[in-house]
Amino acid sequence: MSSEEAAEPAGGTGRARVERALLADLLAEVGPDRPTLCTGWTTHDLVAHLVTRERVPRAGPGLVIPALHGVTERAERSTGQAHSFAELVGLFRSGPARWNPSRLRRFDDATNVNEFYVHYADVDRAVPGFTPRALDPVSRERVWSALRLLGRTGYRGTGAEVIAERTDTGARRVLRRGTPTVIISGVPEEILLHAFGRRSAAQVEIQGDPEAVASL
Repeated sequence: MSSEEAAEPAGGTGRARVERALLADLLAEVGPDRPTLCTGWTTHDLVAHLVTRERVPRAGPGLVIPALHGVTERAERSTGQAHSFAELVGLFRSGPARWNPSRLRRFDDATNVNEFYVHYADVDRAVPGFTPRALDPVSRERVWSALRLLGRTGYRGTGAEVIAERTDTGARRVLRRGTPTVIISGVPEEILLHAFGRRSAAQVEIQGDPEAVASL
């Protein structure tokens, strides 16, 4: 048995499924009207987005293609209007539609650990007094690996070189080439939140040229 297999959650449950359950529990606990870090969205809007993302095929392209985002928004509104908050949480908790490749654990872990962790923070950190929730060691390593691609997307609006620095191991990774250099320090999941645009909520330290830092 590999060390990664040995570290799998009890019962062989994938990490994305664990993150899904944690997010569903949090949503059920706080109810439909809590604000989130997603501007203009309540928790009802957020869970409608999650359900639409996994169950409405026509909404998929608009998640990555800006010109089609209106199609996705209309699908999300329709989903939110068609179901109560409790129904939406139940649908999300039960997992994706049968046609969705996320029903396969490896694909689920590859695509959803980051997504669900960020949305957990969107709910949890939208109000004062939160306690940051750390990822398990293996998920943390996967986030660190994924940051190479996610960082390129998350910092495309700056001309600076962006370097991620882990505060738990000291390892560094270039997320974007450019000049001058900005260093973002934190554990991988906090850098992930920063790269995903949750700038004010991410617990990171940033060093570098002031104009370059402001460009982030």
